[in-house]
Order: sequence, then structure tokens, then C-alpha cells
Amino acid sequence: MRDLLRLLRYARRYWLYLLASVVLMACVGAAHGMIALLVGPIFDRVLNPASADAPVLLFTDPVFGHRVYLEDIVPASIHNVASMVACAILTIFLVKGLCDYLANYLVNFVGCSAVTDLRNTVFDKVLKQGAQFFEAHSTGRLMSSIMNDIEKIQVATSHILADLLRQSFVVLGLLFVILHKDWRLALVSLTVLPVVIVPTARIGRRIRRTSRRSQDNAAELNQILQETLSGHQVVKAFGAEAYESRRFRAAAHRLLKTNLRYVLQQAMSSPLIELFGALTIVGLLWYARNQIKVGSMTAGQFTSFVIALLMMYEPVKRLTGIHNIFEQAIGASQKVFEYLEHIEEIRDHPSAAPLERFEQGIVFEDVSFRYPSVSNGYQLRNVTLSVKAGEVVALVGPSGAGKTTLVNLVPRFYDVSSGRLCIDGRDIREFQLASLRDKIGIVAQDTFLFNDTVANNIAYGRPDVPPEAIRTAAQTALAEEFIQQLPEGYQTLIGERGVKLSGGQRQRLAIARALLKNAPILILDEATSHLDTESEMLVQKALANLMAGRTVIVVAHRLSTIRRAHKIVVLESGRICEIGTHEELVNRGGVYQRLHELQFVEAGAVMDL
Repeated sequence: MRDLLRLLRYARRYWLYLLASVVLMACVGAAHGMIALLVGPIFDRVLNPASADAPVLLFTDPVFGHRVYLEDIVPASIHNVASMVACAILTIFLVKGLCDYLANYLVNFVGCSAVTDLRNTVFDKVLKQGAQFFEAHSTGRLMSSIMNDIEKIQVATSHILADLLRQSFVVLGLLFVILHKDWRLALVSLTVLPVVIVPTARIGRRIRRTSRRSQDNAAELNQILQETLSGHQVVKAFGAEAYESRRFRAAAHRLLKTNLRYVLQQAMSSPLIELFGALTIVGLLWYARNQIKVGSMTAGQFTSFVIALLMMYEPVKRLTGIHNIFEQAIGASQKVFEYLEHIEEIRDHPSAAPLERFEQGIVFEDVSFRYPSVSNGYQLRNVTLSVKAGEVVALVGPSGAGKTTLVNLVPRFYDVSSGRLCIDGRDIREFQLASLRDKIGIVAQDTFLFNDTVANNIAYGRPDVPPEAIRTAAQTALAEEFIQQLPEGYQTLIGERGVKLSGGQRQRLAIARALLKNAPILILDEATSHLDTESEMLVQKALANLMAGRTVIVVAHRLSTIRRAHKIVVLESGRICEIGTHEELVNRGGVYQRLHELQFVEAGAVMDL
């Protein structure tokens, strides 16, 4: 019930449309009741020409005792009973169809709009999560929840909700008819409902659990699909097509089994209703035969009662199916609400202020850090480092020393475990995240480009940037030459992750993107490590243009690229072991000299080859 109420809260802003649909569906239910009421006059008067042409009583108001005649709902000019019945039937069906059409549209509008709001809220919530969240949740499973789970909810809150209202009011309308005809007989006839409702409720709880397993299996299938398609080159290189096919088929089989279990569970309620409905009709036939024999009930009245009862069993059966679908939606919503309830690890403090400008520098004060999901110790220990405004500081060290971890603390992809990281003398947690990251440009080792045009990738996040500014950034990044050779220049689609470009071209687009952002702090995370010599030279020239006039922290694998740094910081096992210039460190006999000699030996060996 709590999850259902949370879902309905998203429909609050559309309450007026929902109220109108409820009123219209009530008219639909009343129309069904009127149709059942007209069955009596059809048998007793229309199909019996010898009957007197007296006023046709439809029903008596149970509260005030007011009688409603057929003549009250048809034009006064029509006096023939057959004509009145025909006119009433046409009017009722016309009103019923119009009300059903409008109500169905309004309910679907409310349901689809509310679920769209929910999907947008979940997407925004996921976007705000930190790196730890994305490490714990795979891309495929997140996509499955945002799309597939919410799709289940949308089905329940749109046309299934419309059907729920329709069938509920139809049941109420027909319930009025059978109670009006013979309330004692009606109560006896309805005694079978608890026998159906109780097991249906129990089945619904099973369906909710089965639905959750089904959504988890669908998420697993989605994850395999996403990984296989994204890594198609690796799959082909290792000849793993058959292996991936087996993985996909196994996951698809698990999903099939869960879906079939759901079908078996939700189909159980229908035979129950059919069985008890048949038993009720048999008992009614015996009862009615005696009542008609003694003159307590006419054949038309009994027919009207039975038809109303039969008409009511169908929406009751539909309501059990609707209940099962809502249980399925609630099962699907559990993961969605889990994401909504997930506390953001990296968020603004209530008193956070904007970072207006960067003037003095960045200071790491006794900073230690460990990944929450890793239990084998700290990645960084007691790091104290000062980066003055305008300096170029290089971070070097063996793989796993903590270089990338250290620079990831600056834009608050993670927060320090202890110590402080300050900008211009203030802890960065005192600044608003958006303003902090606005002052930082990043060019990473693995450049991520979107399946969009060259221009839109350069101007990412800045849709109002003029074309001249985009072109200037591309020229400074030494990218315009290859851009102009593309089929449509700046409007060329570059494919997923920039697959249509070379590594050097992708890096120069990333540099152009950072240039256009024009942030005073620049982080370069091994931006040339995957490039060939020619591409590296071009990217190095572009990086020199990008670094001019900025405070730069460079994570470097190739020591030849950081000779001109103002300060070289050597990390080993998460600690700073050396700080100095290239000239100071190269002959000191420490880690930097060892790394330098290793690269010199490797370079000499390659030259000998």
C-alpha cells in the first residue's frame, strides 16, 4: 500500500483530470446498470404485445422512495413502449461510449504524465549520484530499471487504471440493479465473492515477488546485451560469440521461466470465478422457478437480475486481473524507489556557497582516502601538497600509486576520508558542486564522446555557444584540419564514443571541449598514453595551447611529457615520496630516477629493434 500511495502521489498535480475521469466512469457504470434494467421491460412488455401500455417502472430510489419510469428518460412525444425502449437503448449506448472515450483519454493522460514525471525524477536522482553508486550498479541494470521497470508502472497507471475505474463503476451500477430487484437473492448470490477475493489477494502477493524476480532477470539480460554490444570488438577478437550467445540464452531462459510462472499465477483467479459463478446460476434457476410459479417474480424481472449478475461477474473477473497487474507494477516499483531513496554520497551542504573565482591555489592537507567498497586499506595516506595558481604540477608513480584517485578528489568525484582539500583556503565541501566543477576542465585518458555532431561534442553542455567560438576552440586544439576533411565538417556524426575518429582526433576534440569551457583549473589524466608518436606530438601541441594561463595538474605515464612542469610529485603506495623538478629528481636515486631509467632503457630497446 505504501508503494502504491507513492505512485499515486505523482498524479496529484493532475487531480482535476483524474476527478473528471472518475465522474465520466461513474456515468459509464450507471449506463451498464440502465442496460440491465431495460432487460425486464424488453421481456415483459416489448416481447409481449398483449401487455397493457402502462408506464414502465425502471427502479425505485432506495433512499427517498422516488420512482423512476422509462418515460422519464425518453422524449414525451414517444408513447409506444417498443419505441421508448429502443430510444433509451440508443441514448444509453451513445452516452456510455462518449463518456468511456473521454474518461479513458483523461486517465491515460494522467497515468502517462505521472509516470513521465517519475521517470524524470529517477533519472535526475541517478545523475546526481557519485562515482561509488555507479561502481555498485551496472549500466545495463540501471537502464533496465529506468526503462523496463517504469514501463510496467506506466501500464498499470494508464490504461489499466482506466480499466480499474471502468470495471469498478460497472460493478457498482450492476450491484445496484441486483440489490434493487431482490436484495435477499443478491446477498445470497454474492456470498461467493469472499471465496474468490481471499485466494486472489494471496495470489497477488506471489505475483509481486515473481514480478520483482522477472524484472531482475530482465535487467540481467539487458546487462549482457549492453556489455556484448559495447564490447563487440573484444568479443570477436577472442572468438567469444558462442560464449556470449550461451550467456544470453541462459538469461533469456531464466526470464522465460519467471514470466511463465507469472502467467500461471495470474490465470488462477479466472477459473475460480467461473466455477463459483456457474454454481450460483444453477442455484438461482431453481429459486426463480419457484418464485415465478407463485407469481412473486416475472420472467422479465428474473432475466434482468440474472443478466445483471452475469454482467457483474465479468468486471469482477477483470478486477482480479487488474489487481494482479497492479501487484506486478508494485513489484517493479521497488527497485525504482530504492534508487529514489538512495542517499547521494556527494551533495551540496545546505550552507554551501558558490565558488566565484579561483585565485590562490589548491592545497591537500593531510589527505587520506579509501574506497568505501574496498576493505584492503587506504588508497591515499596523509598526502600534503600545495598547487599554486598558475603552476603546472605533474603526478608520477607506478601503476596503482593513487595518481588518478588524487586528481578525482579535486572535482569531488569522491570526498576525502580524512584531512581537507582546500581551494583558496576554503574546504571544497563548502562550495556548491556546480560552481566548483565549473572551474575545472578535464581531459582524461579514455575520452568519452557522444553519438552527436563534432560541433555539439565540442560545445557539450553549452547549447547556446556561437559557431565562431566552437571553431576557435577547434583551431587552438589543432583539430580543424581533420574536421574539415569529414563528410559534413562540424555537422558530421562521429558515432558512439567517437568510433569514426582516431585516438588522436578524439583527444583533440576533448581538448577543444576543455578550451571552450575555459576553466581556470585543468586536470590532464594521462591524456597521451594511448597515442602513437605522431598523434602524441599533435596532442602535445594542443595541450600546450590548453595549458597556457591555467593551473594544471598532470597525471603522466610518459616522463618525457612533464619535463617542463614547475613541480613533479612522485607517489608510491598512496604516499608522496618525492617532490621536485625534473633536474632535481632525475639523479636523486629515488623512485623518479628508477622510473626514468626504466623508460630510457625501454626506449633504447625499441630503437635497437
